[in-house]
Amino acid sequence: MLDIPDMSEPLPFQGNLLLSQAKQALQTGDARRAEQIVSEAMASADLSDRREALYILAVSQRLQSHFTEALKAIADLKSLEPGYGRAYQEEGHVHRDSGKPDLALTAYAEAVRNNPALLASWRELAKIHANVGNQRNATLAREQVDRLTALPKELLAVASMLHEGKIGRAERICRAFLQKSPHHIEAMRLLADIGIRLHVLDDAEFLLESALELAPDHDLARLDYVGVLHKRQKFEKAMEQAEILRNRHPGHPIYENAWAGEAMAVGRYEDAIAAYDAILKDMPGSPQIELVRGHALKTIGKRQDAENAYRKAYSAKPDFGDAWWSLANLKTYRFSQDELDQMIIAEDSPNTSLIDRYHLCFALGKAHEDREDHDAAFAYYNRGNALKKSELRYDSDRISAEMQLQKQFCTRDLFAARKNHGHPDPAPIFVVGLPRSGSTLIEQILASHSQVEGTLELPNILAFAHKLNGRRQLNDEPRYPAVLHELDATVLENMGRTFINDTAVYRGASRFFVDKMPNNFRHIGLIKLILPNARIIDARRNPMDCCFSGFKQLFAEGQEFTYSLEDIGRYYRDYVDLMDHWDSVLPGEILRVQHEDVIEDLEGQVRRLLDHCGLPFEEDCLNFHETDRAVRTASSEQVRQPINRRGMDVWRKFDQHLIPLKIALGSNLAPDQS
Repeated sequence: MLDIPDMSEPLPFQGNLLLSQAKQALQTGDARRAEQIVSEAMASADLSDRREALYILAVSQRLQSHFTEALKAIADLKSLEPGYGRAYQEEGHVHRDSGKPDLALTAYAEAVRNNPALLASWRELAKIHANVGNQRNATLAREQVDRLTALPKELLAVASMLHEGKIGRAERICRAFLQKSPHHIEAMRLLADIGIRLHVLDDAEFLLESALELAPDHDLARLDYVGVLHKRQKFEKAMEQAEILRNRHPGHPIYENAWAGEAMAVGRYEDAIAAYDAILKDMPGSPQIELVRGHALKTIGKRQDAENAYRKAYSAKPDFGDAWWSLANLKTYRFSQDELDQMIIAEDSPNTSLIDRYHLCFALGKAHEDREDHDAAFAYYNRGNALKKSELRYDSDRISAEMQLQKQFCTRDLFAARKNHGHPDPAPIFVVGLPRSGSTLIEQILASHSQVEGTLELPNILAFAHKLNGRRQLNDEPRYPAVLHELDATVLENMGRTFINDTAVYRGASRFFVDKMPNNFRHIGLIKLILPNARIIDARRNPMDCCFSGFKQLFAEGQEFTYSLEDIGRYYRDYVDLMDHWDSVLPGEILRVQHEDVIEDLEGQVRRLLDHCGLPFEEDCLNFHETDRAVRTASSEQVRQPINRRGMDVWRKFDQHLIPLKIALGSNLAPDQS
């Protein structure tokens, strides 16, 4: 049962030499000696890897049946590095060896959630599920055991490294393996996974496409292919691939769930819900399926049904943070006292996973805010943000530097030299800004017009930027945006045409369409070079309201800058600075729409919006809340209501807690603190 840490890392420091000796002691079965050595290492000033030391300490203590001590070391390890799968695996081993199978099951499940390459955890999950008569879950776990067991040891190591953040090393090993075995499907899958993590989605798609040409019956490669197509928002193509898997394995929950997800992506919500219902007949009470079913219902405006689905999800798994947060994220749901008590108990439990814990914290923040207990609300929001931030590697200095590069290279001279270049199609309307700035409201207003299609937060512009940057190491100097000066008229026109063609799937016959990816504000220079006739709208909101609203929001993905008051304040400041630059070098090209002005003068601002887009006024744009369309953002329920002032000046109720935000914003943006 012993799971020895990776022993192939270099050991330049005395502390690491001691850890090497401790590992060797474990391998020879001398757990007591291992504990002594690692304790000495942890007392050394030269220790360079506290994570590994705590892990070895926990293993050695478990092997001596010192379970309480082992759990303490594991708690320290999880605190040091939340999301470290091996910590949860070792916790599972402790609970298994101490005769607590229920706790072991929870720990192993969290281990494979964080690191699906942990073979020992899958083996134990298969055993526990089989012992309690859950044959379906036992079978699914055994499928993972079989898959991982069949992997060459190099690829098993690569798979584990990926989930431990060692992407550079994983890529080197994987590429070296493919040099020897260029058609190894699992190696191609892993390299594609690396590409996805590095945002090189076109390379990942090509790899998986090639893998399926070599092995068309490889179901997991096809499932990966569905995933990367979905990430690239090629939903129709992803649906076709999911259909193949579904037809090949009727009723299989993994493939049925994948198909339902793609059905949602292409707007077949009722079909998706029917598929989830079918899965639930075979897997009654599945919290994850109830959750995604709730998301589908929410998207099409069936709020009450969505609430019921979310409640079923947390009833099946009381610490299921995502279910609780999904209720809170409806913005209109109010928790009962009993629900509040359940959440507090779950969040306080030492057995609650990191991801469930921060979801619970955000939900508890919303619940206390609704009850006007602002101190308690902020405490939970702050805790949830800190826990979420611990998972991320956000670097505010790097982001600020990237925005400065936009100012340095995207100059008046660049745009003058490339006047009339790019693709002339005026169809795209880009709504940019920060999340929680009123951009969804603007999109809903525009999409209520007969000539405008509301789409999604499209990734295409961000993908262009990544591609222009090329493959580089983390500390390499970026190629983009300097490379814009090297692009000739043909390249710019082709990029614009590619954008128009690739986004055609998201719209019908409408003349115009909205792309409301907020972070596109960082790439307005690129947009205007490849699509000179595109309209751009800057959705702006009072800095304090916007930033604090973002701080209270747990985003499904991205927006890493929102998980600290300091980071979000600095990001807002950098955003305003960059938008000032765009106004300077692209005068008259960007319409700024202040959220507060929309609330105070809806018709006047609607007319401004439509004039900027070259559209005639239509009354339906004033009745945007009656527009029947799927809305996928956090504001989905809010934009289905008439305009109101409820979101204005909410930050003032938390004023005493927001000093770090005010400092980060600076005197020009923060309210007077005198």
